[in-house]
Amino acid sequence: MCGIVGIVGDTPVNQAIYDALTVLQHRGQDAAGIVTIDNNRFRLRKANGLVKDVFELKHMQRLQGTVGIGHARYPTAGSSSASEAQPFYVNSPYGITLAHNGNLTNANDLRESLFEQDKRHLNTTSDSEVLLNILAHQIDKAVSHPLTETDVFNAVTALHKQVRGGYAAVAMIIGHGLVAFRDPHGIRPLCLGKREINGRTEYMVASESVALDAVGFDFVRDITPGEAVYITFDGQLFTHQCAENPKLNPCIFEFVYFARPDSFIDKISVYGARVRMGQKLGEKIKREWDDLDIDVVIPIPETSCDIALQIAQVLDKPYRQGYVKNRYVGRTFIMPGQQQRKKSVRRKLNAIRSEFKDKSVLLVDDSIVRGTTSEQIIEMAREAGARKVYMASAAPEIRFPNVYGIDMPSANELIAHGREVHEIGEMIKADGLIFQSISDLVEAVGEGNPDIQQFETSVFSGEYVTGDIDQSYLDYLAALRSDDAKTVREKQQELANLEIYNES
Repeated sequence: MCGIVGIVGDTPVNQAIYDALTVLQHRGQDAAGIVTIDNNRFRLRKANGLVKDVFELKHMQRLQGTVGIGHARYPTAGSSSASEAQPFYVNSPYGITLAHNGNLTNANDLRESLFEQDKRHLNTTSDSEVLLNILAHQIDKAVSHPLTETDVFNAVTALHKQVRGGYAAVAMIIGHGLVAFRDPHGIRPLCLGKREINGRTEYMVASESVALDAVGFDFVRDITPGEAVYITFDGQLFTHQCAENPKLNPCIFEFVYFARPDSFIDKISVYGARVRMGQKLGEKIKREWDDLDIDVVIPIPETSCDIALQIAQVLDKPYRQGYVKNRYVGRTFIMPGQQQRKKSVRRKLNAIRSEFKDKSVLLVDDSIVRGTTSEQIIEMAREAGARKVYMASAAPEIRFPNVYGIDMPSANELIAHGREVHEIGEMIKADGLIFQSISDLVEAVGEGNPDIQQFETSVFSGEYVTGDIDQSYLDYLAALRSDDAKTVREKQQELANLEIYNES
C-alpha cells in the first residue's frame, strides 16, 4: 500500500506536498519521494525512510516549482531497495514522472513486451516503473503536436487495455500537465481537490481526502474507476472516462485497516464504517456469546478503538484502554521476518496491568493475518493477570493473499488459510474467538454509499474482481512474498550496499 499526491499550483508546492505525505505516512513507511518541475527540469528527492527523515531543509530548498507529485511507499513483492523508491521518471517523450499505488497482476508479461516490442529498458523490479513506461510509450504513439488532452486520454485508454490489477497513479509531463488515473475497478482510492489562491484555481489529487484537508484544499470528488484527470500547467482541468466497462469495486480492507478514520473514500466515511463494523460485531457477540463472563472490552490500538467502543456499548460493558502503543514502531505484518515481527510486538505495545488483573477481557482487533501478533498480545494479557482472554476480529477470516497492492503473506502463512475458527483460536491461545461475517462487513461499509454494488473482498472470499488470477499466479506471488524469499532479498541488498560502500 502506498500514498500518492499531485498538485498543480500557482505558488510553490514543495511544502504542501511534504505536508500531504506526512498525513499519508500510514500508507507506506519504507520510502518517500517528491518531484517538482522548475524551469522545465525535474527536481527529485527520494530515499528510504519516513517523510520527516527523507526531506531535509537542503532538499526542500532544491524542490522548487509550482507543480509536483509525491509518494510514500512500502514494498509488496518487490525489493525495498532505495533504487525502487518513487517517483520514477523517463526522458522520452518530453520527460514523464510517475507515482503509483497498487499492484499490476500482469507485470511480468508487460516487462517482456516493453523490452521485446517497445525497446524500453527497465532498471528495477518495480511494477510502477512498468506502468510509467507503458504510459510513456502510449503517449509517444498517441501524440500530435502540440500535445493535447485528447492525446493524453487516448494514451490512458490504451494503457487500461494493456494493464491489469489495482492501480491509482499520478504523473507529470514536462511542459504540459499532470495526469491522474484509476484502474477500471476503482480498487485503489484516488480523489480530486481544489482551492483558490491569488484569483487562480489550484488542483490536487491524493490517495485519501485527509491529504486535501491537511493543506487547505477543498474536496471536489472521487476520481471514478477508469477515469483520467488531466490538468495543464496553466490550470485547465479536463476529465474523461478511459475504460470501456468501468465498475466500482473498492478494496474493503481500506476501511478495515489502512485508511485514516478522518478520510472519506468513494463517499464513505472511514470512521463511520468502523463504527458500523463495531455495531454489527457487537450484535453478533451478543447473540452467540451471551453466556460469557466478559468484564471489560479492550481494543488493540489503534485502528480498532472506534470498533471496540461500539462493541462495548452494544454489550453494555466497560470500555478500557489496556495497551499503550509505541508510535515509533512500524506495522508488524509487513515486516520481512517472523522473528522480527515477534520481537516487534513487545516493542510496539505494553499492557496496563491494572486493566487486566483478575478480569475476563474481550480484546478487539481490526483483523488477524498471520496470528503472530494476536498470540503475543493474548500472552501479554495473561501475563498482566487476565483470568480469561477472548478475542474478536472486525474483519472475517483472512484466508487468501491480496494481489492488488497489500503486502499480505502467501496463503500458507495466513493463520486462517485452511483452518476453522476453533483451530485458529487454539493456535493463538484464546479462550474464545469470533470473526465478523463477510455479509456484515460489506453491509457495514456499504451503508455509507448504497451505489456501490460490490467491494473487492478477495482476502476473505478468494474471489478476485479482475478475473485474471489463477493458482499459478498465486504460487508465483507466494514465492516472492514468503519470509524465506524476503530474507534472501535482504541479504542480496546488504551485499549490494556493501559493494557500493567498498567502491566508494
